[in-house]
Amino acid sequence: MGSIRPSNIKRIAEELIEKNKDVFNEDFKHNKEVLKNFVENSVTKTFNELAGYITRYNLKLKSKQKNEMEQLGLA
Repeated sequence: MGSIRPSNIKRIAEELIEKNKDVFNEDFKHNKEVLKNFVENSVTKTFNELAGYITRYNLKLKSKQKNEMEQLGLA
């Protein structure tokens, strides 16, 4: 079973994604490198949790968009 992420991780990650939609993608390593520009002093565990949640959130958004396209018959 997976662990439940704290609400502060979710809030910070979602704010970063909203402000910088084009910067993050579905690759954890890429998101981790990009995150270094936005988060200055952070514990490694928190930093990795943010990068991981951003990755999962982007995958979820991509899947949701794909499902909506299929529902509309555009894909």
